[in-house]
Amino acid sequence: MDQEYPLLVVLGPTASGKTKLAVRLAEALQGELISADSRQVFKDMDIGTGKDLKEYELNGQQIPYHLINIREAGGKYNVNEFKEDFYRVFEDLSSREVLPILCGGTGMYMHSVFQDHEYTAIPVNEPLRVALRLKEIEGLRIILKSYPLELTQHADLSSFKRLIRAIEIAEYLSHHELIAVKRPLIKPFVVGLTSDVRLRRKKILRRMEARLEEGMIEEVKGLLEKGVDPEVLTFYGLEYKFIVAYLSGTLDYGELKLQLGIAICQFAKRQMTFFRKMEKDGVAIHWFDTDQDSDQLFKQVMEAYIRWKTS
Repeated sequence: MDQEYPLLVVLGPTASGKTKLAVRLAEALQGELISADSRQVFKDMDIGTGKDLKEYELNGQQIPYHLINIREAGGKYNVNEFKEDFYRVFEDLSSREVLPILCGGTGMYMHSVFQDHEYTAIPVNEPLRVALRLKEIEGLRIILKSYPLELTQHADLSSFKRLIRAIEIAEYLSHHELIAVKRPLIKPFVVGLTSDVRLRRKKILRRMEARLEEGMIEEVKGLLEKGVDPEVLTFYGLEYKFIVAYLSGTLDYGELKLQLGIAICQFAKRQMTFFRKMEKDGVAIHWFDTDQDSDQLFKQVMEAYIRWKTS
């Protein structure tokens, strides 16, 4: 039987305190953090992405972290690149018997590790996507059925977006052989952070205000001055999208705060929806309430992890 390697995971919506908890766990368990955040991979995008690098220092100790500041701002990063980077770090830490702690809110990245579908390596076919966007959902289902069953049995027919990806995969497999990559077996313990929706909203808005005061607008302005394309920043979404609109004069400051606050709260709701989908797909998530005292939360998570490890 192949050996399984432990992975501690801390996930939750934005502003739920994931990093703070993960750092405490890393210190207690002599672990190292692996970020699962689609935007924190980029340099010079600190305030807007909530890197909070000072949180990685605890009791005079610097907790090692990975997959943060590994790409230049203005670039793209996708789920397959994340998987490759994740497994490179995971194998290194596991070989040194250091506990990897995956921490983040980008559900698609985390789910790719749990499912390890080789199809994430199949590249985007933009011309095909453009053509398919003109179709109705039933038309997409008919197109998908035109491919051999062995190329479509993976397909999720539930949404327009997933049908397009399924056709994209089937079209690629019709002309290319996909070579499976052998990965180490992962035994995950997944911690999920949740809270009362009203309290979460308050935390999100308070955090947004703090970031604005810390210079989030100036950070975006600096990226534009360095030559980062405004369209790319808009593609990064949320803070970058609305601050670019503010700097271009499309929004005033009051509108920026109002629309950004609504968008972040909606984003947190979508994150929670994705985490629930992960559970439906078989990922066992142990949920903990973040509205309690942080010491009590840490104690509960540690006790649960130790019980799991020794069971």
